[in-house]
Amino acid sequence: MISYRIIGNAMMAAAAEARRADGLWKHTCFELFVWPEGGSEYFEFNFAPSTEWAAYRLSAYRADLEALPIAAPGIERLEDGVRVTVDLSGLSEGAWRVGISAVIEEPDGTISYWALAHPDGKADFHDPACFALTI
Repeated sequence: MISYRIIGNAMMAAAAEARRADGLWKHTCFELFVWPEGGSEYFEFNFAPSTEWAAYRLSAYRADLEALPIAAPGIERLEDGVRVTVDLSGLSEGAWRVGISAVIEEPDGTISYWALAHPDGKADFHDPACFALTI
């Protein structure tokens, strides 16, 4: 389980039908990246306050994006964010490098990008520098 909290004035889309959807990163969205050590493929998970979600497999840095067939995650909307329960048991065994990030949209439309670590320059959650946690 992972919980994301927002402190401040972020746009939180109204709860909708919990379903798979693309383009969630265009508005407030919480993201989880998992990169099994020793390989080039990695996985991207997006969770929106609306309870929409997405899961992808990439063969290498931003390459060959394809939908990852997983069970729908549990997304519980909280007053200040979301709590997510997602089954990652189907991913590669062993150590993982993990990136935890968020896209936050403010009421005036300003978008900011938050992560445990950022690469130099423009925010890019797919950059290996963002995979800052090993579990």
